[in-house]
Amino acid sequence: MNPVLNADKIQTSNLRVTSFSALQTPQEIIEELPATTEQSAVVDRGRAEIRAVMDGVDNRLLVIVGPCSIHDPEAGLDYARRLAAVAQQHSSELLIVLRAYFEKPRTTVGWKGLINDPRLDGSHDVAAGLRTARRFLLDVADLGLPVATEFLEPISPQYMADLVSWGAIGARTTESQIHRQLASGLSMPIGFKNGTDGGLQVALDACTAASAAQTFLGIDEAGRAAMVSTAGNADTHLILRGGNAGPNYDAANVVRAAELLAEAGLNPRLIVDASHANSGKSHHRQAEVALDVAAQLEGAGHSASAIAGIMLESFLVAGAQKLDIADQAADDAGLVYGQSVTDACMDWDMTVSTLAQLALSSVQRARVSR
Repeated sequence: MNPVLNADKIQTSNLRVTSFSALQTPQEIIEELPATTEQSAVVDRGRAEIRAVMDGVDNRLLVIVGPCSIHDPEAGLDYARRLAAVAQQHSSELLIVLRAYFEKPRTTVGWKGLINDPRLDGSHDVAAGLRTARRFLLDVADLGLPVATEFLEPISPQYMADLVSWGAIGARTTESQIHRQLASGLSMPIGFKNGTDGGLQVALDACTAASAAQTFLGIDEAGRAAMVSTAGNADTHLILRGGNAGPNYDAANVVRAAELLAEAGLNPRLIVDASHANSGKSHHRQAEVALDVAAQLEGAGHSASAIAGIMLESFLVAGAQKLDIADQAADDAGLVYGQSVTDACMDWDMTVSTLAQLALSSVQRARVSR
């Protein structure tokens, strides 16, 4: 008799999982924190206006600006109120969208964003994080300001995507099949960043894949595993963010990217990310990048028509502060109000002056193009 046949069953699954914690379904949280008709209209209008700018129908410059990440909703809303006033001031020249990122990709380890760890202390209360993020988006919609975010986790969009007017897929995930499939079913325009090495092909492939119909494994609004079938997202585009080889926001790189997009049958208009590798992660350099983009807009070169938008990382206080989760007390963060805990940001005054210059350059571009 073989003794193996009588042995207890050997456990082979979840050997490294320490726990499972059930979450409310997307439908339950949306019902708990529903959008009003007025809030949904802000989202819908933002999507339509962004689409018009990316398609060249609206000659304004799209500006996606805000903190690298939202870690303090109070400070984030303070910033949003100020931005809403500036957006109204420049509404004829700029389409300003608030950058509100709740999920942060990490190269190794670290704080993964407001949804994953809303208390900034390693407690990972995702249920509270999802509610906090959704409540923040509702508050911003009340200001009449459209919102942009990066989609990182494939499940979280079910909880909040109805409140987002523009989405990004980051450089680390542009090559991911999961994120290309996700983007194919999202209801807003989506920008794909070029790879961390600076190469454009992965982003071009991503735009093509996301624009096609896809079928993949996901969840429905009731939180059940489901086969998701999409029609494809016709509003995908490229974001130039630089790479290991250096920045790629200059006119030559913009024109080359636009040509490659056109050859691939994709939208040749693109967005320049003034942060990340394009600025060497220096918040001081972001303004320089923005001024270079402004000069391109005012010129008669091909890059002027190719640039549809720009991304800026900006908060109330310049720079960034270190967040040490291991030493962080949940009830006493001890952080500087309005300063980033992830990438360094321009301060508010520099943001206002940069937006003013971009508005002037946008007007000049419109005059030259007539």
